[in-house]
Amino acid sequence: MFFTARAEYGVRLLVALGHEAADGRPRSLKDVAETEALPAAYLEGIAARLRRAGLVEATRGARGGYRLTREPSEITMDEVVVALEGALAPMACFGDDPDASARVHCSHLDHAGDPCATRYLWMRVQDGVVRTLQDITLADLVAFSARPQPDPAPLVAPSLAKELHA
Repeated sequence: MFFTARAEYGVRLLVALGHEAADGRPRSLKDVAETEALPAAYLEGIAARLRRAGLVEATRGARGGYRLTREPSEITMDEVVVALEGALAPMACFGDDPDASARVHCSHLDHAGDPCATRYLWMRVQDGVVRTLQDITLADLVAFSARPQPDPAPLVAPSLAKELHA
């Protein structure tokens, strides 16, 4: 499963707005772009997607900008990623599931008309990703970003850490 820069930038935009959620003031995209080192023009399209999904609202004028429509603790990352990327499909053979909003199902069949042998694997991968995204709120990311960050090396697999420090 591959997430694009749209998802990364959109989550970073929401985290920036989440830091301002307590005072309710809107924040300009220009300010977020400068602070986060993101392309302002690209953020406009991302903000439009987030607005259509009901996650942010825009205020016009000299003191205008964007703010969250709900508390950060009420916004889960699955709804954010779906708003930015669409349905989460781990393989090309997955298609939109008409019975479940923003979910996909394996549409690939073998020669006998049965699901392919790898269907179980990819459905579990998709389910794991969706559950993880459902478990993480914007408030979690805002709190994480406010903490002092450790050396990133421990976040890397031990086998790669040796290579990075060599």
